Amino acid sequence: MATPPATLQPAGGQPVPAAADGADSLRLGLIGAGIQASRTPALHMHEAAEWGLACDYRLLDLDAMGAGADALPGLLQMAEDEGFAGLNITYPCKQEVLELLDDLSGEARALGAVNTVVLRHGRRIGHNTDCSGFGESFRRFLPDASRARAVQLGAGGAGAAVAEALLRQGVGRLAIHDTDPERAAALAGALCARHGSGRAAVADLARDVAAADGLVNCTPVGMAKLPGMPLAETLLHPRLWVTEIVYFPLETALLRTAKNLGCRTLHGGYMAVFQAAHAFRLFSGITPDAERMLRGFLKALEVPPADQGSR
Repeated sequence: MATPPATLQPAGGQPVPAAADGADSLRLGLIGAGIQASRTPALHMHEAAEWGLACDYRLLDLDAMGAGADALPGLLQMAEDEGFAGLNITYPCKQEVLELLDDLSGEARALGAVNTVVLRHGRRIGHNTDCSGFGESFRRFLPDASRARAVQLGAGGAGAAVAEALLRQGVGRLAIHDTDPERAAALAGALCARHGSGRAAVADLARDVAAADGLVNCTPVGMAKLPGMPLAETLLHPRLWVTEIVYFPLETALLRTAKNLGCRTLHGGYMAVFQAAHAFRLFSGITPDAERMLRGFLKALEVPPADQGSR
């Protein structure tokens, strides 16, 4: 790693590594659909400023371009040509981007999904920080949650990461529901191969939710652009803890309904912050202050202190 400029310091601290190649600025981007409300740019730019780094963060919104995942090759090439340090990848591109990369971290390879691409020395390296981001959120804010049985909605790129995190956090049996049963079966099979037979299975939704301790929504349903509930309200019961990966809005219809039933709930904002903190380290070579990033995130969303934790 190149020696950083002497002026690069955190507030009150010692000089630290700048961008991984010793630069004093970062150019980053987010590729996904319907991402205009994303808080990811602010998370990275504000933390970079704390370390004396200028950060130019661009939203590469497929919806705004009138494009789909087939635009990925051109967007990756553009990012390389313009000197980007890396890209965040979100719905619906976390699996589609795999074939366009030169290498994968062990985590990304095992999960078959990428949400962070580091661009360095002409190579594209894919990482997955969704798994560690969700795991840290769950560990911090639902530390005493019952873990015998849980149901997960969604088996896509984010779902693969969250399912892995849930099993690592001690969930005994994870029932997975997806609109594509074959995709749910493939994810369940991969999880059982890594964690042991019977740890995951395709869900019988009504039966499994009724017997579950917890429910996780890993679908885009509930986002501002896709409002609504990802399952029938009548399936919920007050013994559940309920978590989201959606964070805009912070309180989705699912969380609001669950809260009204008396469920403990955990919004998707924490996962968003912790995965961003892990991605920032990969992009910059700096270990960020995740607590500072979390405070800034909640302040930007004007979340009252009483609503910042789980219920």
